[in-house]
Amino acid sequence: MQPGDVFGLLIAVLIPTVFLIYVFRRFFTYKEKQLEVQARTAAERAAEYAVSNKELEQRVRVLEQIITDHGAQTAAQIEALRQPVAKLRETPNA
Repeated sequence: MQPGDVFGLLIAVLIPTVFLIYVFRRFFTYKEKQLEVQARTAAERAAEYAVSNKELEQRVRVLEQIITDHGAQTAAQIEALRQPVAKLRETPNA
């Protein structure tokens, strides 16, 4: 091999290899940044869903409390209204 052949081989192999390495690094850096943005977006959505979930759970708890606690009181009040008026007048007031 002559020095010109070595030089030609370096130019033919080394320069495209360096160029490809550069291009791949840029591509993978871009993909990494893209994944970071997607991860941040997913985390924000998860936080929003968690807040929404918590609010819905609180509303369900309130509804359950209304149904269980006040339901019995409401039923008692309805039954009290069904009693004859005379019977209510006979009961002493406490």
